[in-house]
Amino acid sequence: MPSFRYPSAGELRAILVAVQLPEMEDADVRRSLSELENLLGSLGIGVADRIVQRRIQPSRVTYVGEGKLQELARLTGGTGELPRGPKTNLESLRTDLLVVADDELTPGQRRNLRAALGVEVIDRTEVILRVFESRPQSHASRLELELARLEYELPRIRDEHVDDDREGGGGRASRGHSNVELAKQRIRDRIAYLRKEIARVHAVQDRSRRARSDQIRVALVGYTNAGKSSLMRRLTGREVFVEDRLFATLGTTVGQLSPPTVPPILVADTVGFIHRLPHQLVASFRSTLEEAKEASLLLHVVDVSDPAFRAQIRVTEEVLAEIGAGEIPTWLLLNKADRLDANAREAIAREFSEALLVSALDPRDVETIHRRLREHFARNFVEETIILPYARRGLLAEFADRLQIVREEYGESVAVTVRASEQVIAMLRARLTR
Repeated sequence: MPSFRYPSAGELRAILVAVQLPEMEDADVRRSLSELENLLGSLGIGVADRIVQRRIQPSRVTYVGEGKLQELARLTGGTGELPRGPKTNLESLRTDLLVVADDELTPGQRRNLRAALGVEVIDRTEVILRVFESRPQSHASRLELELARLEYELPRIRDEHVDDDREGGGGRASRGHSNVELAKQRIRDRIAYLRKEIARVHAVQDRSRRARSDQIRVALVGYTNAGKSSLMRRLTGREVFVEDRLFATLGTTVGQLSPPTVPPILVADTVGFIHRLPHQLVASFRSTLEEAKEASLLLHVVDVSDPAFRAQIRVTEEVLAEIGAGEIPTWLLLNKADRLDANAREAIAREFSEALLVSALDPRDVETIHRRLREHFARNFVEETIILPYARRGLLAEFADRLQIVREEYGESVAVTVRASEQVIAMLRARLTR
């Protein structure tokens, strides 16, 4: 972990810095910086200023150009000069101000900015990692977050150690290994362990998903803070953590639609998406979103009260396509409609005529979703008559929670008419042949 430690909440202010490339619209930059500001706010860090520079590409040395670097130095009280050596004295940095880049910085860019500005400098990836680390975590997400953190820190380890300090223990020409080399090797060893442990956890999760493969599954997907967990609680009655903040929960929670149906409908609440997710966390999202890939139906939950909700819809659709879930049937749920006035509701209802305009806080809207889910899956059921010997009639008990019994007729055997998915009926017939 970095040597720098944040002051307590409320004492630290941040200056946001972004480079606007030619293909980027002004609105895109404003939206990204607003999201970054919200992320920092969830860490208790306020924003003092925003600095944006238009460039063909970021400076490889200082991220921003020389002019903007001097402007930033005037705001931070730094010298504006680049370091003369490879090290930055972290003890001399201001502790009440922070510069945050809306991109992922290279180790060299971060080191140079620190020295020139005289304040701690972090990037968007670091902010998102810290937000994730501050949230409740499952065992799997703890492992994945630690792996993401170590993969992010590994190329930056030089800045946190004394480069010319040596320790014994071999090495070329009997010089021994440097602290940096030893620290990097410890991180690599830990990364190797975490990858093996994550693979083991994923194997357990895969077996659990396969065990539910014949069941009806619905997955809630969408941007972070769209209200998925609130909707999950009201659809299933399950006590899941709900709070109005970014990434309030990590990982996946699965519950049964309540009041229960026959066959049961399972609902999974997945982790929320975000614009420009750090690549270190993409693998974590992929594993968490496997539940979405296996779903029969996706409920794409959107915070319709957010001015950027259209862009958030696009981000979610892009991520779903990237993980191979883009072809799964999807309902668009425009949530938090209770925050809109009548004119806004009417305009959005016209624009998104196929969507459901709802509020997870309104019991009537939740009942509408519940009813439409029941009707949707009932349309996919088939009705068949199964002939059972009396000695095998107990077989129905094994499938009691996965099919509906329409009628039973008794003669030399039992003719049972059932309604269920084709997969469940096929499984029942296969059991009869054993």
